[in-house]
Amino acid sequence: MEKETSYNINFAQALVAGGIAGTSVDVILYPLDTIKTRLQSKSGFYSSGGFRGIYSGLSSVIIGSAPGASAFFVTYEYFKKTLGDLIPDPKYSSLVHMTAASSGEVVACLIRTPTEVIKSRMQVKQYSSVPKAVKIIFQQEGFFGFYRGFTSLVFREVPFSCIQFPLYEYFKTLVANYTHRKYIEPWEAAICGSFAGGITAGVTTPLDVIKTRLMLSTKGQNVHNYSGITNTFYRILTQEGIKALFSGIGPRVLWISIGGYIFLGAYEKVKKTLYKHEILA
Repeated sequence: MEKETSYNINFAQALVAGGIAGTSVDVILYPLDTIKTRLQSKSGFYSSGGFRGIYSGLSSVIIGSAPGASAFFVTYEYFKKTLGDLIPDPKYSSLVHMTAASSGEVVACLIRTPTEVIKSRMQVKQYSSVPKAVKIIFQQEGFFGFYRGFTSLVFREVPFSCIQFPLYEYFKTLVANYTHRKYIEPWEAAICGSFAGGITAGVTTPLDVIKTRLMLSTKGQNVHNYSGITNTFYRILTQEGIKALFSGIGPRVLWISIGGYIFLGAYEKVKKTLYKHEILA
């Protein structure tokens, strides 16, 4: 395995660090996420709300952000360490990071999907409040309505993580080697996270567009109803062209670049703080 470039922490600490990092990003950068979602909507940017009410749905994200981010990092750290011990050969380090990140995303998506569905629909003005959204979705679509687009979310997040986290770990290793230090600083990790996130965001935008269309689609619709990943991809490509698959790429790259800086920087900062506190204790 590559040398460890950041502080090792336990289960509880990863839970806290992930929760703080995830909530920080989702709240600070929520307007960019709203703009991105509206650009990707079949109804169009202005019909979906334009620049008005760009914090619509924020409360649903606050509810699900910390648990989702914590679940990801707890799973990621566990598999990274476990697989790293089982497969210590450095040439397999990228595979270890991809597997750990993919496992983390699948677990996190189980928690995030319901809040993502509610958030996306509120962002395009389908519902005016979280309680109303929950009531209508449950009445019209049942429990599994909250998991509409789950497969597409996993389909987006797993490739995203398979690109982002090996890049992130690689960039951290470059910094550690260049500075000749065992551990890199949180601000350095933040920059690594920003570059890794921005690159990955651009490449995976089509997957994000597909996910957004599926989550915005509800029962009883005609024009806007999509039935699966393949169907959605085909319809967007044939009806709107390849350009539509990259709708919102600007806000998405900006959002995830800044988000990667805050998210991974905050995570590494909390890890460092908790690690030092444990040592002193």
